[in-house]
Amino acid sequence: MVRIRLRRVGLKGQPSYRIIVADKEAPRDGRFLEIVGFYNPRTDPATIQIKEDRVYDWLSKGAQPTESVAKLFQSISLLDRFQRFRNGEALENLLKEAAAVQASRNIQPKTSLSAQKRS
Repeated sequence: MVRIRLRRVGLKGQPSYRIIVADKEAPRDGRFLEIVGFYNPRTDPATIQIKEDRVYDWLSKGAQPTESVAKLFQSISLLDRFQRFRNGEALENLLKEAAAVQASRNIQPKTSLSAQKRS
């Protein structure tokens, strides 16, 4: 079974994550099939960058997101757009809508002060 899950990267105490597609039995930081996104929880709001067309492709092939990745997808309404994609809506329209949602998130490139104090 193929899963869409998080892979930890970054320094000790400063985690950021790649959203990857990997076999269920592969270790957390081990072998993977494809990188489909990036997640940094230390910015305010959290940075989430996803290649939605690739995620739609993997979901349509039967890949299952883990619980944490499903929560990330819900926070940017990706699963709702995927359901509309399965119902026949054009991919181009959905990708334009996703780009608009990403632009409206207003992400700051600096990490939050609480994350800097812990270092």
